[in-house]
Amino acid sequence: MPNIKSAKKRVKVSQRQHDENVVAKSYIKNTIKKYNELIAAGNKAEAEKFLPTVYSAIDEGVTKGVLTKNSANRKKATVGRSLSNLSK
Repeated sequence: MPNIKSAKKRVKVSQRQHDENVVAKSYIKNTIKKYNELIAAGNKAEAEKFLPTVYSAIDEGVTKGVLTKNSANRKKATVGRSLSNLSK
């Protein structure tokens, strides 16, 4: 446990930031899981409607600093690829 006042504050701040990051990451993961369930069920129309929501969640993660640009682009490409593979 820190003794200095500024160190105590840093512990509080870093814990709050950690909690916010966990919430943001779980939101991204949950939206991708919902999308993958739609793909697995074969609901192409529903998946196409839900795709902008997934892209938005991923982009929001980049804005918040939870994801890097490259990992977000990779996730978006994977999600889009799964929809195109469903239509084949």
